[in-house]
Amino acid sequence: MNLTRALGIVDAAVLRVLAITTALLIVFRAMPAHADNVGVLIKQLESDSDKVRLAAVLNLTKLGDAKAILPLVKVVSNDSDDAVREAAAVALGKLVDPKSKGSIKNLVINALKKAEANDSSGRVKQQAGRSLAALGASGGGTTTQPSTGGKNGIYVNIGPMSSKTGDASVDSKMRPAMVKVSQQTLTRVASSMATTWSGGSAPTSAQLNQKGFQGFYVDGTLNELKVSGDTVSCKISMLLASYPDKSVFGFLNGGAKVQGGSSPKDIALASDDCVAAVVEDLIAKKIVPTIKTKAGIP
Repeated sequence: MNLTRALGIVDAAVLRVLAITTALLIVFRAMPAHADNVGVLIKQLESDSDKVRLAAVLNLTKLGDAKAILPLVKVVSNDSDDAVREAAAVALGKLVDPKSKGSIKNLVINALKKAEANDSSGRVKQQAGRSLAALGASGGGTTTQPSTGGKNGIYVNIGPMSSKTGDASVDSKMRPAMVKVSQQTLTRVASSMATTWSGGSAPTSAQLNQKGFQGFYVDGTLNELKVSGDTVSCKISMLLASYPDKSVFGFLNGGAKVQGGSSPKDIALASDDCVAAVVEDLIAKKIVPTIKTKAGIP
């Protein structure tokens, strides 16, 4: 291989990497659009959409504003969706602090005790018990597993992924690649979250409860992979659910454009890079933080 050709190959690789760094256009939408404004988010708690209400609860939890406490008491007591009530129970356990008025804290404790005793969802009951424990209030009778604070206390089951490019050979390649990137990213950014279980099989609900683990499920779909000249674009959707019941509470969408060479080999490499970059970003920046919020981990 002559020097000119070698430099050309190196240049193509560098350009591809630079394109990922500078031209990556990730568009995140963990839930329908929301504003990081407490008043707006509180209003969204009354939305007809379960997804909008859940997103509002999660973002109010992150903002940590005490003005959200009373609206969230209403949510944990009355919302029609199990996942929204569960998230509200998490939020109340985090938002009430030593600065909170005694009357407010009592309202929260009473609401959580009612949820622990009477809610139709076992997960809501369990989370209400955890939040009561965090607030120093004894639960009303539901036995809950102790929280491990995230240290080996979270199990993430990664689904088989799917690919809908219309090219069977590409689809068969991308599915395992997406699984691999998801596993690697979780290991890198959230090493305390387990993606495997002793014995090799996925755990049952009883096994998770026995060890005090909370279970989550992640899956994704490559919806589009397009080539235009030397540019590859891809669009991926991912979902986040509880495990093992797979009750979905989060939807995410990401897209990217990667510029490289125009040869078949360069296009294939750019396609791999595009898909890997989107999956990695969605896992690291959206899915892991959402899991931590749902699990009540700082």
